Amino acid sequence: MKKKFKIIILGAGGFISQHVENSLYNSNNKLLALSRKKIDLTKFESIKKLSKIINEKDVIFFAAAKAPVKNENMLLKNLQMAKHMCEVLKKKKPSFFLYLSSDAVYSDTKKKINENSSTIPNSLHGIMHLTREIMFENLLKKNLCIVRPTLVYGQGDPHNGYGPNRFLRLIKKNGKISLFGKGEELRDHVWINDVSIAISKLIMKRKTGKFNLVSGKVISFNDIAKQIVNISGKKGKILYQKRKGPMPHGGYRAFKNSRFEKVFPSFKFKNFKQVSKYLYKV
Repeated sequence: MKKKFKIIILGAGGFISQHVENSLYNSNNKLLALSRKKIDLTKFESIKKLSKIINEKDVIFFAAAKAPVKNENMLLKNLQMAKHMCEVLKKKKPSFFLYLSSDAVYSDTKKKINENSSTIPNSLHGIMHLTREIMFENLLKKNLCIVRPTLVYGQGDPHNGYGPNRFLRLIKKNGKISLFGKGEELRDHVWINDVSIAISKLIMKRKTGKFNLVSGKVISFNDIAKQIVNISGKKGKILYQKRKGPMPHGGYRAFKNSRFEKVFPSFKFKNFKQVSKYLYKV
């Protein structure tokens, strides 16, 4: 019989953390989901509160963040959260710690990005995540897992960022999708269900190291829009707006997920075409 343990979710109630919580629900382990309302990691008193809660046998999933980071104040708030967490970790080191990072830590390149690729971020969001990764690595030499998902889409996304979820909502609302330029930039998009299952597997097996959580395939925003129009069953219209600035990431952002699939060979991330038929409920 597998030994039970306590899983503490910091930043509970978020898009990814809520799905991970749902994935872990039937794991027969004790789940303690702590949202910002319960423990605000930006406040100094969070150190004392967490120190009383965390035991050395516990597993921590750290998903707490104010994201995406848009300005210097948000950057500092996020680093403050990590600093308070680090103060707790100096007193109480859990048996396993998984940090939810982002692909934003990687430099732009025309090559497929793996976990050893250059990490020189050019955004405040990327700088925040990379700094927090280093902070946790300095304290947790062992028992640390860092996951770097790329553009996550699926049911429950509150951000409405440029991509599948926004396109779905636009089609439902007025039957029109607006794209920048010709929507030709190629990006990797990963399904929230795959991300949550992948994180749950890493937690349950306590796998350490860094893992890209990506589909491993690129698709243009134009092709995404066309597939969404197709699954909607409506006579949707795609509008092309003149692009005002350069394409993000030079129009190309591709990844490898071979490290994760080496650890879990039976698990395969789905590409957008495979998932699209499930999406109209978003």
